[in-house]
Amino acid sequence: MKSQLCTQEKLASTLYQDWATFFGTPNHMHRKIWEWVFVAEALRSNGFLRPGREGLGFAVGSEPLASAFASQGAQILATDLNTSSAVEKGWLINNEHAENKASLNERMLCDEAEFDRLVSFEFVDMNNIPPEFDGRFDFNWSSCAFEYLGSIQHGIDFVRNSMKVLKPGGISVHTTEFNVCSDDETIEEGPTVIFRKKDIQRMIDQLTDDGYKVAEMDWNMGTSPLDYHVDLPPYKQEVHLKLQLQGYTTTSIGVIIHKPHQPITVPRR
Repeated sequence: MKSQLCTQEKLASTLYQDWATFFGTPNHMHRKIWEWVFVAEALRSNGFLRPGREGLGFAVGSEPLASAFASQGAQILATDLNTSSAVEKGWLINNEHAENKASLNERMLCDEAEFDRLVSFEFVDMNNIPPEFDGRFDFNWSSCAFEYLGSIQHGIDFVRNSMKVLKPGGISVHTTEFNVCSDDETIEEGPTVIFRKKDIQRMIDQLTDDGYKVAEMDWNMGTSPLDYHVDLPPYKQEVHLKLQLQGYTTTSIGVIIHKPHQPITVPRR
């Protein structure tokens, strides 16, 4: 499976719609659903959604991924920013924050007893991943989260640091905001930043230099009718593959990163 951008063709495919149906959201052309499906399929197709695997979710909010992965037998540590910091950022207003694990199985994707057995929850700052997590997990993920870390550089540092929590042979899957309209002008610092192609490429180059393997990137932005629809504020959310954000047209991009089986040492940033 390739790293890729959100497109109508991808989300409308049978493979992606099977996941969308599992999440209870079939035929909704929405980039958030694409993000969930992209992360889930990247992990499934690489053999990580099964008993005996342990995963770490960053900034899980109210997303259904922790319960989905537990339903496949994986043990999950779901994390989010502490509540006081989330209040300061306004995440509670839009239901973008998890205070505990109780809300993570609202769609009942996982049997309740299995969910309680397999899923745990902790507060974690993505800019300061606890060093005791190093080498503990088979996989980790974040869904449109690292654009909130204060700057493009902080986002890149997070992705590179997230590789440290993986065991040799592990996999990391992340989605974030992607600037469709410019590879020059963007939002580089602030509450929400927007990554350009050159920022993603710089991140890929640095991950490669660190010794990791990034799945080939498909830069196709889509040529189907709904790929040209831009949802404007206040968003209708009916077709929401691309949207106007802070004056820029954006969509979601997903990156898959593999840690080699032989141990490597990379300094923490």
